[in-house]
Amino acid sequence: MTVENTKAEDQVEKPEATEAETSADVEAAVVDPILEEAAASEEQAEEQVIDDTARRIEELEEQLAQSKDQTLRAHAEAMNIKRRAEQDVEKAHKFALEKFVNELIPVVDSLEKGIESAEQGDGSHETMLEGMRLTHKQLLDALAKFQVLQVNPEGEPFDPNFHQAISMVPNPDMEPNTVMNVFQKGYTLNGRVIRPAMVVVSSAA
Repeated sequence: MTVENTKAEDQVEKPEATEAETSADVEAAVVDPILEEAAASEEQAEEQVIDDTARRIEELEEQLAQSKDQTLRAHAEAMNIKRRAEQDVEKAHKFALEKFVNELIPVVDSLEKGIESAEQGDGSHETMLEGMRLTHKQLLDALAKFQVLQVNPEGEPFDPNFHQAISMVPNPDMEPNTVMNVFQKGYTLNGRVIRPAMVVVSSAA
């Protein structure tokens, strides 16, 4: 076989690539990077959407928590206002008579002074004295019905919440800070002092 025949056979066995195959290879080489880039862009977009959604959810949760907190605060404030209003109404009911009681207390004082004076008399007015005592008792009972109570702490320990000491006197027969004498009786209205009892208190000898 000659050299020329060998070359001819090689050319037959290895034909050159067709134009269509070359075009497909070129197209594949161009399209693949574009598809990869598009896929990467789509993935980034999805990640961005997820991040934005998560951030928006976090913002909404924070706003919800703030709204709940504001609602609780508003509810607590409303309850406090309601409670204060109820307390004001209760105090108004309890102490509505305070001015009237303050005007009535001197009348009781005068009646008691009259009884004391009559008791020091010669006894010729016993009937009148008995009537004054009865009137005094009725008056105190009427006041007690409206929670106005007399404070007469003679012999009791001194209490600065209800008593006002006008003097202290040494007394070996009594415990220190004991009420020896009541100069003027006190009064309370529903437990609140209307007038403190003015007293003489014992001190150590």
